[in-house]
Amino acid sequence: MNKVYCCYPGGYHKALTMSYDDGKIADRRLVEIFNRYGIRGTFNLNSGLFDRDERRIRPEEVPELYKGHEVACHTVTHPTIARSPLAEVADEVLADRVALEKMTGCPVRGLAYPNGSLSEEITRLLPALGIEYGRVVGSSDSFALPEDPYRWQATCHHNHRLLELGEQFNALFKRQYLYLMYVWGHSYEFDDKDNWDLIEDFCRLVGGRDDVWYCTNIEFIDAMADFRRLRFAADNSFVYNPNASSCWISVNDGAPIELPAGELVRL
Repeated sequence: MNKVYCCYPGGYHKALTMSYDDGKIADRRLVEIFNRYGIRGTFNLNSGLFDRDERRIRPEEVPELYKGHEVACHTVTHPTIARSPLAEVADEVLADRVALEKMTGCPVRGLAYPNGSLSEEITRLLPALGIEYGRVVGSSDSFALPEDPYRWQATCHHNHRLLELGEQFNALFKRQYLYLMYVWGHSYEFDDKDNWDLIEDFCRLVGGRDDVWYCTNIEFIDAMADFRRLRFAADNSFVYNPNASSCWISVNDGAPIELPAGELVRL
């Protein structure tokens, strides 16, 4: 039987994604740095706080500022939702989705838990609200893929071993594994700590490489879902891709193979 491995889009086995919260004006500088080095990520916004704080970006900036990145929920008003009734949690998430989707013209399907607050009840609720992943706080110090997308922990906060972990990520080479480096934080922290050089050095270190897929959070989730929808023959002699976009696999440790959308490919 053929030995088949999932690959990231484009045939990659390493991926990098970023996640930044609160939509403060420092996002302008951070997005510029990401764009310069070809790095992509997710920005988690509170739609009800734009007009309450002059340090936040303006709603009219959202479509152009975050173009090429993902806009995701962070709830309307940033409450500690584990202390809130579920109906309130549902309203905070759904109202945030509605407002952000009006700004971007795109479906909003991700969430960063405000204040890192969550519960088992909340994670069970999110699929019914159209949310497909939830990012927690903390650092895993790992390049492993998430076991539970609703309790998705990043590799590190940017103030935690960032360059050290970036060097380790660059050195990964074993193609029998899929690796993911995931960095989170708040852009205003670079102003607070006067360490913009940290994220600039990191992006220079890991950006523009030919062995990394640079993705948003939801693109990662979608790629994994696409792979799960592939339909393989019982003996792995062929595969049908029912998805609307190409998938990539490797067979018997060979070079990655593209599986075009809607096609059956013999292996």
